Amino acid sequence: MNTKPPYELSIVMPCLNESETLAVCIQKAKSSLIENGISGEVIVADNGSTDGSQVIAEKQGARIINVPVRGYGAALMAGIQGATSTYILMGDADDSYDFSHVPRFLEPLRNGAELVMGNRFRGGIAPGAMPFLHRYLGNPVLSWLGRVLFRVPCRDFHCGLRAFNREAINNLNLRTLGMEFASEMVVKAGLYELKIEEVPTTLKPDGRTRAPHLRTWRDGWRHLRFLLMYSSKALFLYPGLILMLLCGIIGGFLIAGPIRIGRVAYDVDTLVYAVLGFLLGFQAVAFFVGAKAFAVAEGLLPTWAFPRKTSKLFHLETGLTAGTLLLLLGVMGTVYSVMKWRSTSFGMLDPRASLRWTIPSATAIALGMEIIFLSFFLSILFIKRK
Repeated sequence: MNTKPPYELSIVMPCLNESETLAVCIQKAKSSLIENGISGEVIVADNGSTDGSQVIAEKQGARIINVPVRGYGAALMAGIQGATSTYILMGDADDSYDFSHVPRFLEPLRNGAELVMGNRFRGGIAPGAMPFLHRYLGNPVLSWLGRVLFRVPCRDFHCGLRAFNREAINNLNLRTLGMEFASEMVVKAGLYELKIEEVPTTLKPDGRTRAPHLRTWRDGWRHLRFLLMYSSKALFLYPGLILMLLCGIIGGFLIAGPIRIGRVAYDVDTLVYAVLGFLLGFQAVAFFVGAKAFAVAEGLLPTWAFPRKTSKLFHLETGLTAGTLLLLLGVMGTVYSVMKWRSTSFGMLDPRASLRWTIPSATAIALGMEIIFLSFFLSILFIKRK
């Protein structure tokens, strides 16, 4: 029997040595709850502070959850799991975010939104609150990539002040323990087609005297890497298909004979690189299929339509048959090439003629073996298991 959570909203603050600003953040968050008549709690997910942050949180009436595993994502996951509410608002404890904006995040959730992102560019960024590279390069570029790759309607992809339906986010099975957690939440929300909205919020310089935990280039690369890893189509499939198409067309013409464009002649040397490109393209497509299947099997991505649609057509035996046929074609081509060589008493051959048989034959052998290996690999990934 489902029971209603005791609170409507939990405000979760990840904390690692935030003694300078933690008290004021808790006070502002609690005041916002009281002034707006919101039934809520403040949770401090402490990540092993050594500056007395736990004592401060306790004095201010916040609930403390001690998180032994280090990492921004680990702290937030523990805070989310420990929350006793329908909705959660997460925000840093450095006094850079305005917790009086709680109502503007809560209202869309009450109306059916599942993730409500803050937009600091719409609300206002105070001078000195965001480094120049973050404001004009990193955040806009990564937010644009997020919209293009995952169709997420967010123009401030990395805003740390956001609210969400606790059950909906728990169903995403978030995994990352570090700074990528913020990106994973938005990416998976888009992939699982959660209802996402964006509201304006503000950002001011944080109140700490120490340097922030964030590192511009390191964390920027980590977020970019994460976005690419979750978009296997952009990383593997599309480049692979384009490479196979272009190199396949070029190689097909060159197998028939040399091509002259203007004063430049293209012959078997170009054919070698065309075949190389085709094989690399096939490898990229194979990586896409394998990466996608693995991510689905491990719960990192939603269920993929590919195995369902092709389960009746594709079996291990189908792949083995296709790979074996290609392998046999390559072997037959190789035998023919040897017979041509034998006709010259195994003497010198014209490479411009002989390579037009040996290169396609070697390519067919390589592709046949690749398909056989890929078939075994996919059959392992598609095994049903707990």
